[in-house]
Amino acid sequence: MTVPAVALLRARAAEIDAMLARLDDADAAVRSDRADGTADDEHDPEGSTLSGEWQRIDALQRALAAERAEIAAALERVDAGTYGICVVCGQPIPAARLEVRPMATTCVACCIR
Repeated sequence: MTVPAVALLRARAAEIDAMLARLDDADAAVRSDRADGTADDEHDPEGSTLSGEWQRIDALQRALAAERAEIAAALERVDAGTYGICVVCGQPIPAARLEVRPMATTCVACCIR
């Protein structure tokens, strides 16, 4: 386990948590706007529709939640003492790979198999 990788994981988790909070606010705003019976955004030539915006927010939330789950799993591996060990071959994951992708579960050789 490398301390810089753990710091990167925790920092990225905090960033994702902040982004998810902002997206939750944006989602609530879009839901509120959609509830307005007079909103006719489907014919608004000025921008995207509320439905389109809602789909964009949902896609971002799903992607960030998936990344957050990967980070949580990596932090669990840190606690278990298995962080940085390839789950396929059992060899150490190179530090350079963990620096770029701190939640990696496989070494480079196993990743490209």
